[in-house]
Amino acid sequence: MPSPRPRPRALVRGAATLRWPALFLLAMAAARLDLRWGTFRRPDTGPLLGLSALTAAVVVLALPFLTRRGAGPWAVAWSGLAAAVASLGFTTAVHLRADHGASTAYGALEPVALLIVLAFTARRGAAVPAAVGAAALIAAVVSRPLAVEVREGSVIVAFVSTLIAVAVAGAAVTARLVAADRRRREDRVRLEQRVRLARDLHDYVAHHVTGIVVQAQGAGAVAGKRPDLVPDALRRIEETGAEALVSLRRMVGALRADDPGAPLSPPGGMTAVRTLVADLGTAGVSARLVEDGPTERLPTDVAGVVHRVVMEALTNIRKHAPACRTVTVRVRAGRRHVAVSVDNDGASAPTAPPGYGLTGLRERVTGAGGSLRTGAGSDGTWQVRARLPLSSSLSRADAA
Repeated sequence: MPSPRPRPRALVRGAATLRWPALFLLAMAAARLDLRWGTFRRPDTGPLLGLSALTAAVVVLALPFLTRRGAGPWAVAWSGLAAAVASLGFTTAVHLRADHGASTAYGALEPVALLIVLAFTARRGAAVPAAVGAAALIAAVVSRPLAVEVREGSVIVAFVSTLIAVAVAGAAVTARLVAADRRRREDRVRLEQRVRLARDLHDYVAHHVTGIVVQAQGAGAVAGKRPDLVPDALRRIEETGAEALVSLRRMVGALRADDPGAPLSPPGGMTAVRTLVADLGTAGVSARLVEDGPTERLPTDVAGVVHRVVMEALTNIRKHAPACRTVTVRVRAGRRHVAVSVDNDGASAPTAPPGYGLTGLRERVTGAGGSLRTGAGSDGTWQVRARLPLSSSLSRADAA
Protein backbone atom coordinates (compact mmCIF):
# COMPACT_ATOMS: atom_id res chain seq x y z
CA MET A 1 0.00 0.00 0.00
CA PRO A 2 1.53 3.37 -0.97
CA SER A 3 2.54 5.70 1.81
CA PRO A 4 0.29 8.75 2.35
CA ARG A 5 3.22 11.02 3.16
CA PRO A 6 3.93 12.46 -0.32
CA ARG A 7 0.48 14.04 -0.56
CA PRO A 8 0.86 16.40 2.44
CA ARG A 9 4.35 17.29 1.27
CA ALA A 10 3.01 18.17 -2.16
CA LEU A 11 0.35 20.35 -0.56
CA VAL A 12 3.00 22.10 1.53
CA ARG A 13 5.13 22.76 -1.55
CA GLY A 14 2.09 24.08 -3.40
CA ALA A 15 1.20 26.40 -0.51
CA ALA A 16 4.80 27.65 -0.37
CA THR A 17 4.70 28.38 -4.11
CA LEU A 18 1.52 30.45 -3.74
CA ARG A 19 2.72 32.27 -0.62
CA TRP A 20 4.60 35.09 -2.29
CA PRO A 21 1.98 35.88 -4.96
CA ALA A 22 -0.67 36.03 -2.23
CA LEU A 23 1.43 38.40 -0.11
CA PHE A 24 2.19 40.64 -3.07
CA LEU A 25 -1.50 40.80 -3.98
CA LEU A 26 -2.28 41.78 -0.40
CA ALA A 27 0.35 44.53 -0.48
CA MET A 28 -0.95 45.81 -3.83
CA ALA A 29 -4.50 45.93 -2.45
CA ALA A 30 -3.25 47.93 0.53
CA ALA A 31 -1.39 50.34 -1.78
CA ARG A 32 -4.55 50.79 -3.85
CA LEU A 33 -6.46 51.73 -0.69
CA ASP A 34 -3.81 54.33 0.21
CA LEU A 35 -4.00 55.83 -3.26
CA ARG A 36 -7.76 55.92 -3.11
CA TRP A 37 -7.81 57.59 0.31
CA GLY A 38 -5.14 60.11 -0.70
CA THR A 39 -2.78 59.09 2.09
CA PHE A 40 0.30 60.25 0.19
CA ARG A 41 -1.23 63.53 -1.09
CA ARG A 42 -1.62 65.25 2.27
CA PRO A 43 0.63 68.30 2.38
CA ASP A 44 2.06 67.81 5.87
CA THR A 45 2.45 64.02 6.18
CA GLY A 46 2.04 62.67 2.62
CA PRO A 47 5.71 62.77 1.45
CA LEU A 48 7.01 61.24 4.66
CA LEU A 49 4.34 58.52 4.64
CA GLY A 50 5.14 57.77 1.00
CA LEU A 51 8.88 57.38 1.69
CA SER A 52 8.18 55.23 4.74
CA ALA A 53 5.78 52.97 2.84
CA LEU A 54 8.26 52.72 -0.05
CA THR A 55 11.05 51.64 2.34
CA ALA A 56 8.89 48.90 3.86
CA ALA A 57 7.79 47.75 0.38
CA VAL A 58 11.43 47.50 -0.75
CA VAL A 59 12.24 45.24 2.22
CA VAL A 60 9.24 43.03 1.36
CA LEU A 61 10.43 42.79 -2.25
CA ALA A 62 13.91 41.80 -1.01
CA LEU A 63 12.63 38.99 1.23
CA PRO A 64 12.18 36.37 -1.56
CA PHE A 65 15.78 36.88 -2.67
CA LEU A 66 17.05 36.65 0.90
CA THR A 67 15.17 33.42 1.60
CA ARG A 68 15.80 31.69 -1.72
CA ARG A 69 19.42 32.60 -2.34
CA GLY A 70 20.75 31.25 0.92
CA ALA A 71 21.47 34.65 2.49
CA GLY A 72 20.87 33.08 5.88
CA PRO A 73 18.85 33.90 8.98
CA TRP A 74 21.09 36.80 9.95
CA ALA A 75 20.29 38.70 6.75
CA VAL A 76 16.55 38.16 7.30
CA ALA A 77 16.78 39.36 10.91
CA TRP A 78 18.82 42.44 10.08
CA SER A 79 16.48 43.33 7.21
CA GLY A 80 13.51 43.23 9.59
CA LEU A 81 15.38 45.35 12.14
CA ALA A 82 16.33 47.87 9.42
CA ALA A 83 12.69 48.14 8.30
CA ALA A 84 11.58 48.73 11.90
CA VAL A 85 14.22 51.40 12.53
CA ALA A 86 13.32 53.18 9.28
CA SER A 87 9.61 53.12 10.11
CA LEU A 88 10.19 54.42 13.63
CA GLY A 89 12.40 57.17 12.22
CA PHE A 90 9.69 58.27 9.77
CA THR A 91 7.13 58.12 12.58
CA THR A 92 9.30 60.55 14.60
CA ALA A 93 9.62 62.84 11.57
CA VAL A 94 5.84 62.78 11.01
CA HIS A 95 5.27 63.65 14.66
CA LEU A 96 7.63 66.62 14.45
CA ARG A 97 6.36 67.93 11.14
CA ALA A 98 2.62 67.25 11.23
CA ASP A 99 0.11 69.96 12.00
CA HIS A 100 -1.56 68.41 15.02
CA GLY A 101 -5.26 67.93 14.51
CA ALA A 102 -5.03 68.71 10.78
CA SER A 103 -4.41 65.19 9.46
CA THR A 104 -3.65 61.64 10.50
CA ALA A 105 -0.83 59.19 9.78
CA TYR A 106 -3.10 56.26 8.97
CA GLY A 107 -2.16 54.05 6.04
CA ALA A 108 -2.65 50.53 4.75
CA LEU A 109 0.44 49.65 2.69
CA GLU A 110 3.09 50.22 5.34
CA PRO A 111 1.35 48.28 8.17
CA VAL A 112 0.74 45.35 5.81
CA ALA A 113 4.37 45.43 4.63
CA LEU A 114 5.68 45.62 8.18
CA LEU A 115 3.48 42.69 9.25
CA ILE A 116 4.86 40.60 6.37
CA VAL A 117 8.40 41.51 7.41
CA LEU A 118 7.51 40.71 11.03
CA ALA A 119 6.27 37.24 10.10
CA PHE A 120 9.43 36.36 8.19
CA THR A 121 11.74 37.90 10.79
CA ALA A 122 10.18 35.90 13.62
CA ARG A 123 9.98 32.74 11.50
CA ARG A 124 13.35 32.69 9.72
CA GLY A 125 15.63 35.24 11.39
CA ALA A 126 18.55 34.47 13.68
CA ALA A 127 17.34 34.17 17.26
CA VAL A 128 18.77 37.25 19.00
CA PRO A 129 18.46 39.87 16.22
CA ALA A 130 15.09 38.39 15.24
CA ALA A 131 13.76 38.92 18.77
CA VAL A 132 14.96 42.56 18.76
CA GLY A 133 13.67 43.10 15.23
CA ALA A 134 10.26 41.58 16.01
CA ALA A 135 9.82 43.83 19.06
CA ALA A 136 10.87 46.87 17.02
CA LEU A 137 8.49 45.96 14.17
CA ILE A 138 5.57 45.60 16.60
CA ALA A 139 6.45 49.00 18.07
CA ALA A 140 6.59 50.50 14.56
CA VAL A 141 3.17 49.13 13.62
CA VAL A 142 1.56 50.26 16.88
CA SER A 143 3.15 53.71 17.13
CA ARG A 144 2.32 54.94 13.62
CA PRO A 145 -1.39 55.69 14.27
CA LEU A 146 -0.33 57.73 17.31
CA ALA A 147 2.28 59.78 15.45
CA VAL A 148 0.15 62.90 14.84
CA GLU A 149 -2.00 62.99 17.94
CA VAL A 150 -3.37 60.64 20.58
CA ARG A 151 -7.12 60.63 20.06
CA GLU A 152 -9.93 58.14 20.43
CA GLY A 153 -9.76 57.01 16.82
CA SER A 154 -5.97 56.70 16.78
CA VAL A 155 -5.99 54.71 20.04
CA ILE A 156 -8.54 52.28 18.61
CA VAL A 157 -6.44 51.82 15.46
CA ALA A 158 -3.30 51.31 17.60
CA PHE A 159 -5.11 48.74 19.76
CA VAL A 160 -6.30 46.75 16.72
CA SER A 161 -2.79 46.98 15.21
CA THR A 162 -1.37 45.61 18.47
CA LEU A 163 -3.68 42.60 18.38
CA ILE A 164 -2.86 41.87 14.73
CA ALA A 165 0.90 42.31 15.20
CA VAL A 166 1.01 40.07 18.28
CA ALA A 167 -1.08 37.43 16.49
CA VAL A 168 1.26 37.48 13.47
CA ALA A 169 4.35 37.25 15.68
CA GLY A 170 2.81 34.41 17.72
CA ALA A 171 1.91 32.44 14.60
CA ALA A 172 5.42 32.92 13.19
CA VAL A 173 7.10 31.82 16.44
CA THR A 174 4.78 28.79 16.62
CA ALA A 175 5.71 27.79 13.06
CA ARG A 176 9.38 28.23 13.98
CA LEU A 177 9.06 25.96 17.02
CA VAL A 178 7.14 23.34 15.03
CA ALA A 179 9.85 23.32 12.34
CA ALA A 180 12.59 23.03 14.98
CA ASP A 181 10.77 20.13 16.63
CA ARG A 182 10.38 18.41 13.26
CA ARG A 183 14.10 18.79 12.58
CA ARG A 184 14.92 17.33 15.99
CA ARG A 185 12.65 14.36 15.36
CA GLU A 186 14.21 13.80 11.93
CA ASP A 187 17.70 13.95 13.45
CA ARG A 188 16.65 11.46 16.13
CA VAL A 189 15.20 9.07 13.54
CA ARG A 190 18.35 9.40 11.44
CA LEU A 191 20.52 8.65 14.48
CA GLU A 192 18.38 5.62 15.36
CA GLN A 193 18.74 4.34 11.80
CA ARG A 194 22.52 4.74 11.99
CA VAL A 195 22.61 2.85 15.30
CA ARG A 196 20.43 0.12 13.83
CA LEU A 197 22.72 -0.14 10.81
CA ALA A 198 25.77 -0.34 13.09
CA ARG A 199 24.15 -3.18 15.04
CA ASP A 200 23.31 -5.11 11.88
CA LEU A 201 26.78 -4.57 10.46
CA HIS A 202 28.33 -5.93 13.62
CA ASP A 203 25.89 -8.80 14.05
CA TYR A 204 26.15 -10.14 10.50
CA VAL A 205 29.42 -8.96 8.99
CA ALA A 206 31.50 -9.40 12.15
CA HIS A 207 30.03 -12.87 12.63
CA HIS A 208 30.95 -13.95 9.11
CA VAL A 209 34.37 -12.29 9.14
CA THR A 210 35.19 -13.88 12.49
CA GLY A 211 34.26 -17.25 11.03
CA ILE A 212 36.51 -16.64 8.05
CA VAL A 213 39.45 -15.70 10.30
CA VAL A 214 38.98 -18.74 12.55
CA GLN A 215 38.66 -21.13 9.60
CA ALA A 216 41.71 -19.62 7.91
CA GLN A 217 43.71 -20.07 11.11
CA GLY A 218 42.55 -23.66 11.32
CA ALA A 219 43.48 -24.31 7.69
CA GLY A 220 46.94 -22.87 8.31
CA ALA A 221 47.41 -25.04 11.37
CA VAL A 222 46.55 -28.31 9.60
CA ALA A 223 48.16 -27.48 6.24
CA GLY A 224 51.47 -29.10 7.14
CA LYS A 225 50.11 -32.15 8.97
CA ARG A 226 46.85 -32.87 7.13
CA PRO A 227 46.96 -31.24 3.66
CA ASP A 228 43.92 -33.28 2.66
CA LEU A 229 41.75 -31.15 4.99
CA VAL A 230 42.77 -27.84 3.40
CA PRO A 231 40.32 -28.02 0.42
CA ASP A 232 37.36 -28.49 2.79
CA ALA A 233 38.53 -25.60 4.94
CA LEU A 234 38.92 -23.36 1.90
CA ARG A 235 35.44 -24.34 0.73
CA ARG A 236 33.96 -23.34 4.09
CA ILE A 237 35.84 -20.04 3.97
CA GLU A 238 34.41 -19.41 0.51
CA GLU A 239 30.87 -20.18 1.67
CA THR A 240 31.20 -17.92 4.70
CA GLY A 241 32.50 -15.07 2.54
CA ALA A 242 29.60 -15.54 0.12
CA GLU A 243 27.14 -15.37 3.04
CA ALA A 244 28.78 -12.14 4.21
CA LEU A 245 28.37 -10.63 0.75
CA VAL A 246 24.70 -11.64 0.68
CA SER A 247 24.14 -9.96 4.04
CA LEU A 248 25.83 -6.80 2.81
CA ARG A 249 23.69 -6.76 -0.34
CA ARG A 250 20.54 -7.14 1.76
CA MET A 251 21.51 -4.21 3.97
CA VAL A 252 22.39 -1.98 1.02
CA GLY A 253 19.17 -2.98 -0.73
CA ALA A 254 17.12 -2.07 2.34
CA LEU A 255 18.90 1.28 2.64
CA ARG A 256 18.11 2.08 -0.99
CA ALA A 257 14.48 1.00 -0.69
CA ASP A 258 11.69 3.55 -0.86
CA ASP A 259 10.28 2.44 2.48
CA PRO A 260 12.35 4.13 5.25
CA GLY A 261 11.04 1.60 7.76
CA ALA A 262 12.25 -1.44 5.85
CA PRO A 263 14.45 -3.75 7.93
CA LEU A 264 18.16 -3.48 7.25
CA SER A 265 18.45 -7.24 7.37
CA PRO A 266 15.96 -10.09 7.35
CA PRO A 267 14.85 -11.16 10.83
CA GLY A 268 16.32 -14.47 11.88
CA GLY A 269 14.24 -17.22 13.47
CA MET A 270 14.81 -20.61 15.00
CA THR A 271 15.90 -21.98 11.63
CA ALA A 272 18.71 -19.42 11.57
CA VAL A 273 19.60 -20.30 15.19
CA ARG A 274 19.90 -23.99 14.26
CA THR A 275 22.14 -23.05 11.33
CA LEU A 276 24.41 -21.00 13.60
CA VAL A 277 24.82 -23.88 16.05
CA ALA A 278 25.41 -26.39 13.26
CA ASP A 279 28.07 -24.14 11.66
CA LEU A 280 29.87 -23.87 14.98
CA GLY A 281 29.86 -27.66 15.25
CA THR A 282 31.76 -27.97 11.96
CA ALA A 283 34.65 -25.94 13.42
CA GLY A 284 35.66 -28.69 15.84
CA VAL A 285 33.43 -27.52 18.73
CA SER A 286 30.81 -29.73 20.31
CA ALA A 287 27.76 -27.47 19.87
CA ARG A 288 24.32 -28.48 21.11
CA LEU A 289 20.94 -26.76 20.77
CA VAL A 290 18.20 -27.52 23.28
CA GLU A 291 14.68 -26.30 22.49
CA ASP A 292 11.90 -26.34 25.04
CA GLY A 293 8.35 -25.26 24.34
CA PRO A 294 6.72 -23.89 21.16
CA THR A 295 9.84 -22.21 19.79
CA GLU A 296 8.53 -22.35 16.22
CA ARG A 297 5.62 -20.12 17.22
CA LEU A 298 7.72 -17.28 18.54
CA PRO A 299 6.69 -13.85 17.20
CA THR A 300 8.90 -12.61 14.38
CA ASP A 301 10.38 -9.72 16.32
CA VAL A 302 11.13 -11.89 19.37
CA ALA A 303 12.64 -14.64 17.22
CA GLY A 304 14.85 -12.01 15.57
CA VAL A 305 16.22 -10.89 18.96
CA VAL A 306 16.79 -14.53 19.98
CA HIS A 307 18.76 -15.03 16.78
CA ARG A 308 20.89 -11.95 17.52
CA VAL A 309 21.63 -13.12 21.07
CA VAL A 310 22.83 -16.49 19.87
CA MET A 311 24.80 -14.96 16.99
CA GLU A 312 26.65 -12.49 19.23
CA ALA A 313 27.40 -15.16 21.84
CA LEU A 314 28.80 -17.60 19.27
CA THR A 315 30.80 -14.84 17.57
CA ASN A 316 32.43 -13.94 20.90
CA ILE A 317 33.19 -17.62 21.52
CA ARG A 318 35.03 -17.82 18.21
CA LYS A 319 36.93 -14.59 18.88
CA HIS A 320 37.74 -14.81 22.59
CA ALA A 321 37.55 -18.49 23.54
CA PRO A 322 39.90 -20.44 21.27
CA ALA A 323 40.14 -23.23 23.85
CA CYS A 324 36.39 -23.77 23.87
CA ARG A 325 35.32 -27.36 23.20
CA THR A 326 31.69 -27.46 24.36
CA VAL A 327 28.86 -24.99 23.72
CA THR A 328 25.26 -25.42 24.83
CA VAL A 329 22.48 -23.18 23.51
CA ARG A 330 19.07 -23.39 25.18
CA VAL A 331 15.89 -21.71 24.01
CA ARG A 332 12.90 -22.14 26.31
CA ALA A 333 9.55 -20.66 25.23
CA GLY A 334 6.97 -20.26 27.99
CA ARG A 335 3.54 -18.72 28.17
CA ARG A 336 4.72 -15.14 28.58
CA HIS A 337 8.50 -15.15 28.15
CA VAL A 338 11.24 -16.82 26.17
CA ALA A 339 14.61 -17.49 27.81
CA VAL A 340 17.88 -17.88 25.90
CA SER A 341 21.13 -19.16 27.41
CA VAL A 342 24.52 -19.84 25.85
CA ASP A 343 27.20 -21.63 27.91
CA ASN A 344 30.75 -22.49 26.90
CA ASP A 345 33.77 -23.93 28.65
CA GLY A 346 36.38 -21.81 26.91
CA ALA A 347 36.89 -18.99 29.42
CA SER A 348 35.82 -18.09 32.93
CA ALA A 349 36.27 -14.34 32.57
CA PRO A 350 36.21 -11.81 29.72
CA THR A 351 39.57 -11.04 28.18
CA ALA A 352 38.61 -7.48 27.17
CA PRO A 353 36.09 -4.81 28.12
CA PRO A 354 32.62 -5.14 26.52
CA GLY A 355 32.76 -4.09 22.87
CA TYR A 356 30.22 -2.71 20.44
CA GLY A 357 28.62 -6.12 20.00
CA LEU A 358 27.55 -6.63 23.62
CA THR A 359 26.60 -2.96 23.94
CA GLY A 360 24.39 -3.10 20.87
CA LEU A 361 22.96 -6.46 21.94
CA ARG A 362 22.04 -5.08 25.36
CA GLU A 363 20.33 -2.11 23.70
CA ARG A 364 18.43 -4.44 21.40
CA VAL A 365 17.28 -6.74 24.21
CA THR A 366 16.26 -3.94 26.58
CA GLY A 367 14.55 -2.17 23.69
CA ALA A 368 12.36 -5.27 23.28
CA GLY A 369 11.45 -5.13 26.97
CA GLY A 370 13.82 -7.91 28.04
CA SER A 371 16.95 -8.31 30.13
CA LEU A 372 20.48 -9.50 29.34
CA ARG A 373 23.12 -10.86 31.69
CA THR A 374 26.64 -12.06 30.90
CA GLY A 375 29.28 -13.41 33.25
CA ALA A 376 31.08 -16.41 34.66
CA GLY A 377 29.03 -19.23 36.12
CA SER A 378 29.70 -21.15 39.31
CA ASP A 379 31.13 -24.05 37.28
CA GLY A 380 33.71 -21.85 35.54
CA THR A 381 31.83 -21.55 32.25
CA TRP A 382 31.05 -18.28 30.54
CA GLN A 383 27.30 -17.66 30.34
CA VAL A 384 24.99 -15.42 28.34
CA ARG A 385 21.41 -15.13 29.62
CA ALA A 386 18.56 -13.28 27.93
CA ARG A 387 14.88 -13.12 28.86
CA LEU A 388 12.33 -11.59 26.49
CA PRO A 389 8.58 -10.99 26.86
CA LEU A 390 6.31 -12.60 24.29
CA SER A 391 3.57 -10.77 22.41
CA SER A 392 -0.03 -11.14 23.53
CA SER A 393 -0.89 -13.12 20.41
CA LEU A 394 1.35 -16.05 21.42
CA SER A 395 0.07 -15.95 24.99
CA ARG A 396 -3.53 -16.20 23.81
CA ALA A 397 -2.64 -19.08 21.47
CA ASP A 398 -0.98 -20.98 24.32
CA ALA A 399 -3.97 -20.37 26.58
CA ALA A 400 -6.32 -21.78 23.96
